[in-house]
Amino acid sequence: MTDLPLSGLRVLDFAQFLAGPVAALRLADLGAEVIKIERPQGGDLCRSMVVNDQRLDGDSLVFHTFNRGKKSVTADLKRPEDLADVRRLIETADVMIHNFRPGVMERIGLGYDAVKALNPRLVYGAVSGYGAEGPWKDKPGQDLLVQALSGIAWLNGNDGDGPVPTGFAMLDVATAGQLVQGILACLVRRGVSGRGGLVEVDLMSAAIDMTFEQFTCFLNDESGQPRRHAQGNANPYQPAPYGVYRTADGHMALAMAPLAKLAELLACPEIAAFGQAQAFARLDEIKSVVAGVLATQPTKHWLDILEPAGLWCAPVLDWPAFAATPGFAALDPVQVIRTEGGADAKTTRCPIRIDGRMLRNPVAAPALGADTDAVFGSLVAAARA
Repeated sequence: MTDLPLSGLRVLDFAQFLAGPVAALRLADLGAEVIKIERPQGGDLCRSMVVNDQRLDGDSLVFHTFNRGKKSVTADLKRPEDLADVRRLIETADVMIHNFRPGVMERIGLGYDAVKALNPRLVYGAVSGYGAEGPWKDKPGQDLLVQALSGIAWLNGNDGDGPVPTGFAMLDVATAGQLVQGILACLVRRGVSGRGGLVEVDLMSAAIDMTFEQFTCFLNDESGQPRRHAQGNANPYQPAPYGVYRTADGHMALAMAPLAKLAELLACPEIAAFGQAQAFARLDEIKSVVAGVLATQPTKHWLDILEPAGLWCAPVLDWPAFAATPGFAALDPVQVIRTEGGADAKTTRCPIRIDGRMLRNPVAAPALGADTDAVFGSLVAAARA
């Protein structure tokens, strides 16, 4: 692992839940030493946040998936002795990440200005739900809540449905990616100037950024709420036939397609009668006709016709079907992580390749406080040297 791009960098991960720890995980995947700073009593709250009743060596399995390969140091930041140890550790670090609510780290004495005085080369990453200012800054920054507030839940589903959020923590993962981008940019600048920096990201800004295409349409459409399609809605601003359709034995997705070409391939002159200029204005009518045709035959029948002709389409797979595909096998996206106690579980790998190398880390998340003595002891040894 010593030849990875971030080898030799030390990252302090004060964060809990998802966005901050996932950002730290990606830095670990790229070679950085990541040290979680956790409460002595219970540690990161995600250790006990069990999803789907799955555990690994006593901790939540999900906790292991985004804290794998890290070290764990326990410190009570309210105790002067522990805080002094943490300050000494900060002096040795390259990156520091936290997701406390705005003002908390300042009250502890670990806000950016205080930390910058300790270590001017440090890159300081702060994650929040809604930014450091404004009336929402103290609201809980949780993925589902931000999807609700940001309008994202009203983009999904068909017209007439209630709001439909995504089935995964989309905004946490997107925010983590943005934090990593900012941190890496500041590390590049530090390599030139020697100066660290402050990187601030928040879930609400990530929500707006992720929907930039649709939100731009909204801003330039007299700020009117986009109308979801009556059926097969996938993007309210895309014209027919864009969407998901039922077939005789499942579902398929159909992206942008010229109506005349689609009419020819589906042997349906009624589609061509609308004309391409009406692909948006009469999209519900067009999609209704397309849906009626596609429902008459199995998915493979239509794929065998449409794909060779260059139309963009795909079957809608569930996870068992997806995991059984050659495409999934070719990506080889699964790895096994193992705890110190020998328990193991399957999870995903880092999606980045470096110099053609697939990045894997089989080490599960650390036991709470497993590295406290070694990490703080190394500081004492270094001071004596």
